[in-house]
Amino acid sequence: MKARRVNNIIVVSDLHMICRLGLCPPPKVHRVALDDGGYYVPSRLQRVVWGWWEEFWRQWVPTVTRGEPFAVVINGDGVDGGDHHQNTTHISANKEDQELLALAVLRPLVDLCGGRFYYVRGTEAHGGKSGCDEEGIARQLGAVPDRDGRHARWRLRLRIGAEGFLVDIAHHIGTTGTMAFETSAILKELEQSWVEAARWGHAEPRVVVRSHRHRNAEARVPCRGGFATSLTTPGWQLKTPYAFRVPGARQARPQIGGVLIRAGDEDCYTRPKVWDIEDVAVEDVVPAKGRRTASRRD
Repeated sequence: MKARRVNNIIVVSDLHMICRLGLCPPPKVHRVALDDGGYYVPSRLQRVVWGWWEEFWRQWVPTVTRGEPFAVVINGDGVDGGDHHQNTTHISANKEDQELLALAVLRPLVDLCGGRFYYVRGTEAHGGKSGCDEEGIARQLGAVPDRDGRHARWRLRLRIGAEGFLVDIAHHIGTTGTMAFETSAILKELEQSWVEAARWGHAEPRVVVRSHRHRNAEARVPCRGGFATSLTTPGWQLKTPYAFRVPGARQARPQIGGVLIRAGDEDCYTRPKVWDIEDVAVEDVVPAKGRRTASRRD
């Protein structure tokens, strides 16, 4: 008799909370209090993104999971971290403020998924050296620990569905400056995972999930018993000053959303939810007001 397993995994990543361009609730949902007694009010676009966050969990997830149980995976960079890259976009550099915000935003998800909550470590610049900041947050949230007791891990491998489809989840992946090669590293992750599995006689993943890019793309190839899929997830951060310096990123609009991985009756498949949002508004030239046209005197 095949083991009964959950059929659905919801993956979100790159929330970058405590950044003024990251995920942030409005005061009516949660007052982002600061250590000195003040509080932060999110920007216009942050309020738009928060509306999508609520729609994602309240409407999209129940629909695509068909009301069935699901697991939630935070795939790295849930918080933005301390003083990294000499940035000036922090709400606060106080890690206590960061932690309180992360706990307030993520704790409802733990209840929503019935405790099937997993945390994957992201970039050390954001999650602390060796992911120490993310480990502390994951522990307080009660994230499912690995066999060595770590509540946030570098890599997560889960089986879903009656067939036990293997899903391989980690944060990092290579990037590119052009859409022409956007799936190159994505397909390479799948190829390397299968080669390594065959080399040592281990189970090969049917779905490989990576993040870090803040963009969703997917490569899908036929295999024995169906298809193997490799993908990257969108994020929940608006465009930062760094993104305006990077080829490809400076032209692209931010992608906001998450991904479903579902074990169906015959195969394992993925379904993303992606919103795009403005980075630079289109404007008309403002006519001059109150200026007199210069005239030449004879």
